[in-house]
Amino acid sequence: MAKQVSRRAAIGIGAATAALVATPGSATAASGAGTAAPSGVGPQPTPEIIRRVYRDQKARAGGLWHSHVAMVDSAGALAVVVDDDADRVTYGYSVQKLAVAVAVMDKIDRGELRLDQRLDLTADIILGGSGIYFLQTVWGDEVTVANFLTAMLLVSDNTAVRMCGRVVPALEINQILAAKGFTHTRVEPVANPNRFYLGVTTPRETHDLLWRLANKTLLSARSCNFLLGILRWINGYHDGVRRDMSSAERSRVATKYGADYDSRGAARHEVGIMFDAAGAPTLTYAFFADSLGDLDNYGGTHPAVRAHAVLGRTMFDAIAPITNRVARAHHSIPHFRPVNGG
Repeated sequence: MAKQVSRRAAIGIGAATAALVATPGSATAASGAGTAAPSGVGPQPTPEIIRRVYRDQKARAGGLWHSHVAMVDSAGALAVVVDDDADRVTYGYSVQKLAVAVAVMDKIDRGELRLDQRLDLTADIILGGSGIYFLQTVWGDEVTVANFLTAMLLVSDNTAVRMCGRVVPALEINQILAAKGFTHTRVEPVANPNRFYLGVTTPRETHDLLWRLANKTLLSARSCNFLLGILRWINGYHDGVRRDMSSAERSRVATKYGADYDSRGAARHEVGIMFDAAGAPTLTYAFFADSLGDLDNYGGTHPAVRAHAVLGRTMFDAIAPITNRVARAHHSIPHFRPVNGG
């Protein structure tokens, strides 16, 4: 969550006031119990419930939203539920760490890198902001590629991004993403070839990345399983989509959060994929919101993060009766069991 106001102000990407596809609706209670039909209206189809709650929460949170939600229907077909300025090229901030991880895993799949390969973690590479490595206060470790990828995705560690750049330079990351069919998802190179800003993406391309990851067509099955296992683990980010869920429910949601600000205001993003009880991918979400207030609030009380929590509960309840019987791939994680030392 680096604060680079002047740089981003100088290279703004398009008009932030473009018309949104979804129109604001009346606000619902922030508790998330917004799935009931309005008074005097009969039961609504599940996609319409999600769309209504999305409109209401977007209006409550304010800012400019660029979003994509897709859900498997009863026949097993993936259908778009929310398409709100979904082709907007926007700064992904820490959401982009998922694309960086995909590039690293692609190099592993090609046999040019190994998860157990070790790199030294020295003081000159430490970056503050989100994460854990800078908290150590002393360095000199040797960490594996698996270690810093886990830190990057589970706690959004910024130093881990620099570690990724040491094994997959910025230009190579962009080449890998282009070869996988992503037109806009890119990191932003700088003078040092092994460092970069996290760059841009679109909600639709993020959905594509998530869906292919969950269906194990983006990388090898082993690499997809590795990334999904981290993103679904219950020690990850909980303030947004997964906030009002049990631990068992959280384990069925792979999620990645991103937050920063620029001259237009705060940005609060969250993207991910929900799985049915059998481990089949069932719903993807990509919420990118910028031009928001409350710049320095990175907690669960930020209005956009509250909106993510309401949407998360709504979407998870919506897929409860759905089973993706035609899924090409399934993914499961170990059942969480506490360990009291020993």
